[in-house]
Amino acid sequence: MTAAALPMGKGAARPPAPPQAQADVSGSQVAAFIFMVFGMFMAILDIQIVSSSLAEIQAGISASADEISWVQTSYLIAEVVMIPLSGRLTQILSTRILFTISAAGFTLMSLLCAMSGSIGEMMVWRALQGFVGGAMIPTVFATSFTVFPPKQRTVITPVIGLIATLAPTIGPTVGGYLTDIFSWHWLFLVNIIPGIAVTIGAWTLIDFDKPNFSVARNFDWTGMGLLAVFLGTLEYVLEEGPSEDWFDSHLILGLAVACVISGSLFFWRAFTIEHPIVEFSAFKNRNFASGSIFSFTMGIGLYGLTFLYPVYLARVHGYSALLIGETMFVTGIAMFLTAPIAGRLSAKVDPRIMIGLGFAGFALGTWQASQITVDWTYNELLVPQILRGVSLMLTMVTITNVSLGTLTPVELRGATGLFNLTRNLGGAVGLAIINTTLNSRLDLHMERLRESVNWARSTATETLDMMTHAMAPLGSDADLAALKKMSGLVHQQAMTMAIADVFLLLTALFLGCVLLLPLLQKPKAVGGGGGH
Repeated sequence: MTAAALPMGKGAARPPAPPQAQADVSGSQVAAFIFMVFGMFMAILDIQIVSSSLAEIQAGISASADEISWVQTSYLIAEVVMIPLSGRLTQILSTRILFTISAAGFTLMSLLCAMSGSIGEMMVWRALQGFVGGAMIPTVFATSFTVFPPKQRTVITPVIGLIATLAPTIGPTVGGYLTDIFSWHWLFLVNIIPGIAVTIGAWTLIDFDKPNFSVARNFDWTGMGLLAVFLGTLEYVLEEGPSEDWFDSHLILGLAVACVISGSLFFWRAFTIEHPIVEFSAFKNRNFASGSIFSFTMGIGLYGLTFLYPVYLARVHGYSALLIGETMFVTGIAMFLTAPIAGRLSAKVDPRIMIGLGFAGFALGTWQASQITVDWTYNELLVPQILRGVSLMLTMVTITNVSLGTLTPVELRGATGLFNLTRNLGGAVGLAIINTTLNSRLDLHMERLRESVNWARSTATETLDMMTHAMAPLGSDADLAALKKMSGLVHQQAMTMAIADVFLLLTALFLGCVLLLPLLQKPKAVGGGGGH
């Protein structure tokens, strides 16, 4: 469906535009925005902060191996549902009320997560934490374009981009340190004091717009329900599908059917009723529609590679969460150093060139990583990770400006939720593709290596004899230990080869994005931050 084919909805009347920003932003507005950015950082950080400590949480709440993944999945599903709703809720409640409720709810849910004694309690509190926290993310993006004039976005947009990409990148590292030094409870307790500060700061300082409670009379509860089922089932199928062999599982098949039906009904309703829960009119803007495609792909680079590098370090080298975090921290440093450069370049260089360089950098990094062997450690992974960090900032900053910078303040409220949703869905789809490809290529390489390592080949028998001799001090178990070690070496090699295949697939994907650059038009700023 083309952008031009997306109607607003039958007889849809545009709500009045929020007050536009002045050329000079006041000190209190800057302070309010700083609190908002910190709240967004907490919400995004909590997506990945538990990922390196699931074993400790599992032991603490007596969960099974199958259940513990819900600590992360429940948060993701609920957050994805809230993100597109934030535009309508901001219109009804105002930025101040919605953000304050979100920050306060997020803080309370963090405390309840830390106090959980069972997987059932943890799932409920994590889902509520993701739901209320999800409203903070698009609200910050919308505020940056409606409050700040274009000349200040060279500073504001890189800050938001850095937070949005750095938080999930360092999440496993921060979580590993907190669990190692204190306990898993501190993964959630660490939010309490900052959360209280953000709540107070939001209520005290935010004064960007006014509530419009009359809009609530036309709130589309049916549409909200359909949206929740559609995105919830979609996220679950993408998260759990690879491990359940996709449609071989009756649950996955049933949820996929529910996803298709609810999604079809939701989009039909959104394009036919007078006051839809989510406005898609922003997709009429060519740059927003194209930018959403690039944001989707960037989500694969952000979340997919945050997953893939730790898989290699953990399964091939047996690194702990702390060692993985320390190895990957270079990406965060590269992002931090690139952010101000990306901000300045975004005001001077054609954004299509910036985005092209970003995705070319992604492709170069994953192509280098596709040469990976079992001997690669920090030094060999250094350049691909630096390229990833630099590319993330170049693409995030520029795609955000291109996608949102030419929309009107009215369009921005709904568009920021959709824009953030595309990035998160890109990550979910990317992880599903990566996991599925990884599993299938692992099986293929294992089969090929087993054919190579057979007892008719002298090399295999000689290697096994040497291992058995080396393990002779173990006594009667030497033969078994040698076989086990050889099997481990075969699996290690097959896993490395499968990861290399995934890196090569990602290289083709990122190069494909470079070919899509003609879809973008060089933007001429309108509306937005004061209309300057």
